[in-house]
Amino acid sequence: MGLLDGKVAVVTGAGGGIGREHALALAREGARVVVNDLGGARDGAGSGKAMADQVVEEIEKAGGEAAPSYDDVATVEGGQRIVQTAVDRFGKLDVLVNNAGILRDKTLAKMTEDQWDVVVAVHLKGTYCVTQPAFLHMKERGEGGVIINTSSTSGLNGNFGQCNYGAAKAGIAGFTRCLALEGQRYGIRAFALAPVATTRLTEDLAMFQDESFAGKMDPAHIAPLVVFLASDLAKELTNRTFFVGGGRIAEMKVVTAPGSTKTEEGGLWHPDEIAARLDEILLPE
Repeated sequence: MGLLDGKVAVVTGAGGGIGREHALALAREGARVVVNDLGGARDGAGSGKAMADQVVEEIEKAGGEAAPSYDDVATVEGGQRIVQTAVDRFGKLDVLVNNAGILRDKTLAKMTEDQWDVVVAVHLKGTYCVTQPAFLHMKERGEGGVIINTSSTSGLNGNFGQCNYGAAKAGIAGFTRCLALEGQRYGIRAFALAPVATTRLTEDLAMFQDESFAGKMDPAHIAPLVVFLASDLAKELTNRTFFVGGGRIAEMKVVTAPGSTKTEEGGLWHPDEIAARLDEILLPE
């Protein structure tokens, strides 16, 4: 008996790295999995079927059930086809893991409009394009569901040279918080992950040049949290964001300081007053 027996899952960007580990782990726990991957390079260029097909073959060789999808998450039509693949092949969709992503890293001073647009399209618009048909399907079935979106510490904490990527990933976190609120009445739970792992997208980033660090960041460390969130073990949870990587799992939150309130009725703050009361306004470092 697996934790996800009878469930059907879609994982986007599942042809390698973190997404591949998600797909394999979900299948090991009994889920039937749609393995979506456009099959392009890390910058989004090109396409192909080999990456998705290889993961489907791995799942089937291990005794699981899987179907490939080669559709582009960054289009509404692609998102609809991804969800329809799950319905056509397995009759329904219970779990969606939005994981597809690319990188076009540049500092803002050197970034082109295309480098901005394509990263936002794949990450942020792509999350919308696949989530909306999945959400509508889950709502209409009336049996709930789970949607897990991939944010990033680059969006939640910031990272040099990733304004496009960070903006998209911060947008995904906000999208997920709103989605969780909208899904509650239908039993649809939503989560955001900020994973850190050594993959083809991250292997040449500065922090991964330290072999002692990179060696600890196996993408397999991310998947157990996805299985947990997709299962009934987490049925009381929703609207949570988690850092996960290198064996560590930690909830992340946006927090607000108690702050300082100007008590004089109708009075406006003077900049000097703000400066004098920063200890009350700012969060401790």
